[in-house]
Amino acid sequence: MFRRTFWFSTGVAAGVWATTKVNRKLKQLTPENLAVSAANKALEAGHRIKDRAVGFALDVRDGMAQREAELGEALGINENPELPAPLRYAAIENRNNLKSVDSDRTTYSYNRNEDH
Repeated sequence: MFRRTFWFSTGVAAGVWATTKVNRKLKQLTPENLAVSAANKALEAGHRIKDRAVGFALDVRDGMAQREAELGEALGINENPELPAPLRYAAIENRNNLKSVDSDRTTYSYNRNEDH
């Protein structure tokens, strides 16, 4: 009697376990869940690729700076030359003087819509 009860309850437990396992797997294989899991894997792969690309770019930049320093030492041009001052145009600095400069061009309009 106890033997039959034991094996009956063992069979019921195995059946419940197998049924829940199969139902979970079927839910994972629905098209919606497959699409979500594929999108998540694609995002993870994209992040990994981006991190590797950024790391590669930083390594290249460090290598370029190191090689530039080596070449500067070899050629003896480590000092920064003085750069010329940026060019300045009076028309950009002082807008009040534009009227005197453009007084001969009174027919030109700055409205771009008139051309069309």
